[in-house]
Amino acid sequence: MIDLEATGLALTAEQVGQLSPDQRRERVRDLIALADLIAYDSEAEHAENHRIVARVILFSGGNDSTVLAHLMRSFASHAAHANTGIGIEATRQFVRDTCASWGLPLIEKHPPVSYRELVVEQGFPGPAQHFKMYQRLKERCLRQVRNDLLDNPRRERVVFYAGRRRQESARRANVPMHERDGSVIWCSPMVLWTALDVNTYLEMHPDLVTNQVPRLVHMSGECLCGAFAAKHELEEIGFWFPEVRTEIEELEEAVAAAGHKPERCKWGWGAYRDDIEELMARAPATGPMCTSCDARRG
Repeated sequence: MIDLEATGLALTAEQVGQLSPDQRRERVRDLIALADLIAYDSEAEHAENHRIVARVILFSGGNDSTVLAHLMRSFASHAAHANTGIGIEATRQFVRDTCASWGLPLIEKHPPVSYRELVVEQGFPGPAQHFKMYQRLKERCLRQVRNDLLDNPRRERVVFYAGRRRQESARRANVPMHERDGSVIWCSPMVLWTALDVNTYLEMHPDLVTNQVPRLVHMSGECLCGAFAAKHELEEIGFWFPEVRTEIEELEEAVAAAGHKPERCKWGWGAYRDDIEELMARAPATGPMCTSCDARRG
């Protein structure tokens, strides 16, 4: 087991910000080497006598996952993307195009029950329903990925590479390097990276194409369930991607027609509650693929 503290790389964002540009680049080179070690260590710790049948990059299309994909593409056999059905198509297309350009097979999965079906039946989600949205829109997609790749779960393992970082929020402060959940090994090669490290990596790889969506709306945009939305977020999204705002406004009409109470008929309604901070604090834990939501909640 790697002792992360002993590496000297477990710095805070403030400490990394105090480094010179040359020191930051040297740090990122060390973090890249550590990412390789974490990947090897995850299998030594959790594979035991089981066969690794696939190593899968979880690719949302944000900058963190783009760096993760670039970093781990030589290890990976596949990338996976959860097409939540409520997101920005430009992000999905970026993931498809990037994987195609690298020759990395992409597994794109849709949830068994669509976002439209969920909200028409139950109304738009608030903070308390976020984890349910995560389970329905993302976790079930990952389950499909796992099931597609495994023939014998008792003898085989799948590795999921996730871009989780401890510096993302207080709630991510104890993210492990790796862990096992049944037949899946969760590996977080970027666990000690800060946002500045991600930006430094991008500066060091100027030919690495990134998604325009995070630059415009400050999130990857692969999931817009609205549970943790901010005030006026739909207006900001609509400024750059009017087709997305139109889609959500049409959904609002469908939800209202289904007879839900007025509050539940508005996408992102939680942001307009006076007790929003209390609602966010009481909300159940987010899942491993909802890092931006974790940061908002923090």
